[in-house]
Amino acid sequence: MIDNHQKNIATFIHLSTFSRFIIPFGNFIGPIVLWSVNKNKSEFIDAHGKQAINFQMSILLYAIILGTLTIPFFVFKIFSGLDFIDFNGFHNFHINIGKPSPLLYIGGALGAFAIIGFILELVFIVIASLKARDGELYQYPLTINFLK
Repeated sequence: MIDNHQKNIATFIHLSTFSRFIIPFGNFIGPIVLWSVNKNKSEFIDAHGKQAINFQMSILLYAIILGTLTIPFFVFKIFSGLDFIDFNGFHNFHINIGKPSPLLYIGGALGAFAIIGFILELVFIVIASLKARDGELYQYPLTINFLK
């Protein structure tokens, strides 16, 4: 039987991923510390800890892939013309951006996709913590199982 203490620890493992907004890499440090200290106490805690860590590692991998795809589109657009900024003194200063290219649209779409992914990540973390609070196991979607 799963007691309230185990449910609370599993819930805090998921919620500790929000510490990344305060501590760099807190989304890894918090769950790893809580999981490693408590993983031998309960299979319930062990399963939730592995899920939280696997999800954060998967999100990092997806962000790296998306960033590698997105950044070159913006860089190619910015450096496509050398007259991006014409500076002829303070009285005759203007920025010449020109017509947007399809590369900028593709990069913008990938950026919008990243924002939607971030919002979904937050939603999935909240759902996982609520499931842990209720004593249920939760499988994050699109998670690569690094820890088994």
